[in-house]
Amino acid sequence: MKLRYKILVGVTTILLVLVGALMAALSYTKECPDAAATAALDVAMTAVVYRCYGGPEVLALETFEKPAPGPGEMLIAIKAAGVNPLDWHYMRGSPYFMRLMSGMGAPAETRFGVDFAGIVEAVGANVTKYQPGDAVFGGRTGAFGEYVVVAEDWALGRIPDNVSFEQAAATPIAGVTALQALRDTGKLQAGEKVLVNGSSGGVGTYAVQIAKAMGAEVYGVNSTRNVEMVLGLGADHVFDYKKENYTESGMKFDLIIDMIGNHGPADNRRVMTDDGILVMVGGRKGDWIGPMAGPLKGIVYSKFVDQEFKTFLARFNSEDLTALADMMADGKVKSVIDRTYSLDEVRDAIEYSESGRARGKIILVIDGGPESP
Repeated sequence: MKLRYKILVGVTTILLVLVGALMAALSYTKECPDAAATAALDVAMTAVVYRCYGGPEVLALETFEKPAPGPGEMLIAIKAAGVNPLDWHYMRGSPYFMRLMSGMGAPAETRFGVDFAGIVEAVGANVTKYQPGDAVFGGRTGAFGEYVVVAEDWALGRIPDNVSFEQAAATPIAGVTALQALRDTGKLQAGEKVLVNGSSGGVGTYAVQIAKAMGAEVYGVNSTRNVEMVLGLGADHVFDYKKENYTESGMKFDLIIDMIGNHGPADNRRVMTDDGILVMVGGRKGDWIGPMAGPLKGIVYSKFVDQEFKTFLARFNSEDLTALADMMADGKVKSVIDRTYSLDEVRDAIEYSESGRARGKIILVIDGGPESP
């Protein structure tokens, strides 16, 4: 065998070994440790934790010392928290590449949940933007608990007087994702036709309403049982996917917001205008390639056609949370809430979210908080 072939075989073998080692490291899941012993606490609070990856059974309620805000920080008493697919992806550590950020083998951050709404209970030194009694909503790791500490300059929005804690807690991840997908990545303009594939889910219900508020002609895609609900949110037409396939409709859309990923680029291109845009928000399930297959196909496909196939990650910021609060205050956007659970029913809430049957959002009501600020 010639030297160059020996080198090629050696390099290929090393690369395969390295890839295999990385895959093994990413997929390795440590066993769940025993619950930590609870010491005597001066002022206690309860929060959901997960100390290993797995199903809803890894979630547990534990007691912690109630935190105090430091300089530039605020203590927020949480009244409601929103459940998102992001939560159970972190819970399972899946897709496995997420573990590069969340922790190899076991979660690096054990507090659970992101979306919250509550009341500022106390502020630290130098806080001027908020004061005790202010009702706010936003996203912060550890939202599934009675209290959370955030910096004053954290991405927060004020809850309007006519919006409940539950309505506000449903909004951060899903609402910001829908807004940024339509406005920033999709470049939606008034008068354009937009199709929302997965219009009855968390992001989808916001996307339908926000697109309508932006002056678009809106088309939804969902199952039979959700047709009337989505029409009630303002959609001009709904494709019942059990009876019709939107990619065979012969229509042309300026923008497609895709939460499902059940049609490939070639099929979607048939119903896109010449300069149309498809924004991939969600996709197929899977631990490895499944979730990435759609975005990768779209990136490659975009190199050969005029239409654009895009993916993106939403970013929290106070400006967009404020914009959503204003739309809720004006009645242009409302949170569709399917079910509410108490904090000690968090396993049931996550299990229902994983089922994919939820219409709109799932909410945890914490400590029996009042219905409105």
